[in-house]
Amino acid sequence: MHPNCELKFVNEQVGMGVFATAFIPKGSIVYADDPLDIVLYPDDPILQNPILRPTIDKYAVIEPGDKRVLAWDIARYVNHCCQANIMSTGYGFEIALRDIQPGEEIRDEYGIFNLGWTMELSCSCPEKCRGTLRPGDFDHFYAVWDEQLRAALQQALSVAQPLWGLLSDEIAAAVTRYIETGEDYKSVLALKTVIGDQLSVVGNQ
Repeated sequence: MHPNCELKFVNEQVGMGVFATAFIPKGSIVYADDPLDIVLYPDDPILQNPILRPTIDKYAVIEPGDKRVLAWDIARYVNHCCQANIMSTGYGFEIALRDIQPGEEIRDEYGIFNLGWTMELSCSCPEKCRGTLRPGDFDHFYAVWDEQLRAALQQALSVAQPLWGLLSDEIAAAVTRYIETGEDYKSVLALKTVIGDQLSVVGNQ
């Protein structure tokens, strides 16, 4: 997770959340896959452990191949908002959609992490809150999300990127090529995958 972040208590209803400790400009990579993260494959016996499984279901994200990734750091405590200030890109990392001010909560779009069931929402932006997270949100909103992501990515080479070193050479080259040429944009749809008869998508929670 971006170094300018810290874990803080939000309230009794929400629990913990992640907050900016310093200014994070639009286009900053806020989360990227980390080699320290825990990766669980479908045949891992840990998934059958009734004590551990609720934690895995709550905090892990699902990636192609049905593998579950559990962030080792505070990234797993990022909460949802229907007017998110960060979002997963088709390149697999999360980016700041706008400037994030010191003390502001880092909030994500959980529609990209949809696991095939509905979830009641309680956003801090009630006038824009969808009320319920639904399995079809990904298909309904991906075009809007792509528009936001394209705008944020255009700033990615002009701001400090403390997490750039976590990107693979292939991803870094693809992002640079898109920014410099406007070609070969990788839509957020690249994160969508099917697990059994449930819809899931790659991303962080």
